[in-house]
Amino acid sequence: MKKLRFRKTSTTFYAELKAEAEVLLTEPVLQRARRRMKIKCCFYALLFIGLYLNVYNPAVSSRSWLLILNYTALGLSGILLAFNCAHDCVHNTFSSRKGTNKLLFYLVFNAQGVNASLWRKRHIASHHIFPNVDGCDADIDDNPFIRLSASQPLRKAKRYQHWYATLLYSLYTLHWILVKDFIYLRKKQLANLGEQRYSAAFIAELILLKAVYFFYMIVLPVWMGGIPFATVLTAFLVMHICISLFFVLTLIISHLSMETVFPVADEQGLLPYDYYEHQLAVSLDYHPCNPLANWIFGGFNSHTAHHLFPHLPHTVYNYLSPSIKKLSAVHGLPYHELSIPKAIASHYRYLKHLSRP
Repeated sequence: MKKLRFRKTSTTFYAELKAEAEVLLTEPVLQRARRRMKIKCCFYALLFIGLYLNVYNPAVSSRSWLLILNYTALGLSGILLAFNCAHDCVHNTFSSRKGTNKLLFYLVFNAQGVNASLWRKRHIASHHIFPNVDGCDADIDDNPFIRLSASQPLRKAKRYQHWYATLLYSLYTLHWILVKDFIYLRKKQLANLGEQRYSAAFIAELILLKAVYFFYMIVLPVWMGGIPFATVLTAFLVMHICISLFFVLTLIISHLSMETVFPVADEQGLLPYDYYEHQLAVSLDYHPCNPLANWIFGGFNSHTAHHLFPHLPHTVYNYLSPSIKKLSAVHGLPYHELSIPKAIASHYRYLKHLSRP
């Protein structure tokens, strides 16, 4: 694969944006933002622990429908903990101590059954460098089920992908835990990352951590809580269907829609934008300045700000998004913003668009 390069900037967009950010993000603002992020982390962590302990509450465990609701809320709280804490940790924006960031990220991700180290590598070293660039963004790697880029081959079954995508999306988290991580273990060539090798100790740790996840989510409630296995398994599966749809449909829309761009390099490996213009072109925001959306989605709703300022905590993105929107218009650069229902609809139109030759 030829080495990709971004074009040299032809605008002062990012220089002006950075200057505005320095004015907006005074030290008191940053201190409040960091404090708010830690409060959110404690809130979602306590919610997750409380809902897990509630599984053993006889008033809940004795009623199947209540147990299913509790498991679903438990799964969602875990996803929101990852959104609002672990994601910042992987970018070292949660704490000034890298060790704290690494530990929290490791605990939160592996507690969801997915391998933290494998995801960090794909996210930091692939996706954030070349988002929406086919062959260099591990998040849109060619897969046998859904075509996510026009550069990927159109197989016959994928002509109906906009019809069956929701079913596949509902299985996403279980597929990630049981299949996807193991696929990445076997992949030698991963997007732009080149040759990948994993030690026997790493593979053993990955398997052990997944066993711990299934133990505390399924075995322990049956063994210690006396809950019928079929009931626990049903609740566990319903939980994964719900959190899969929530997870996919709030993340995938931030890059894969009719509005966003999928840049292709020329024969010399030169991409059509500079680095910062590229981040604008490939990202989509939904309710980027809404405090409630920021509280829930952990800044994924203001995704343009995240890709332009990944070194800042997500609790400042609502300060930056108006400046991004204003300056992109001044410089004639793309900025994409929709409501979340319209963003989801746009994603499905994009799937339909890619289902055709």
